[in-house]
Amino acid sequence: MSGTEPVEIFTDGACSGNPGPGGYGVILKYKGTEKELSGGDPNTTNNRMELLAAITGLEALKRPCKVRLYSDSKYVIDALKLGWAEKWQKNGWMRNKKDPALNPDLWERLLDLVRIHDVELIWVKGHAGHPENERCDRLAVEAAERNRSL
Repeated sequence: MSGTEPVEIFTDGACSGNPGPGGYGVILKYKGTEKELSGGDPNTTNNRMELLAAITGLEALKRPCKVRLYSDSKYVIDALKLGWAEKWQKNGWMRNKKDPALNPDLWERLLDLVRIHDVELIWVKGHAGHPENERCDRLAVEAAERNRSL
């Protein structure tokens, strides 16, 4: 593990329509340094953008790290914290006997990444004045707007 000070990763996804043009925003913070990342897709869902934000943040790390990952997505935080995503994976990406899990391609990538890093998952309330969450939301909305014209 790199050092004792964790990397902080703040994430958010946005979608105009669901599905529709979407975007994600990520802020990485480590020892006083910050980096912003954003991107999106012209035809996606909000949940896909929330997942891609977390994936993008973790993929930006160059070696295994201690990480605090902040998200306002209960879908992402709960599926990881409560073990749902691992259960879906073990069950061939089925939520139960008849319902497939959504977004298995992204869950596969995210599960691989959380196994590499020592990740603490922290849910933050969206649109509640959390400074980094608000910035990530702006990055995500701007990325979604860029994807609207594609």
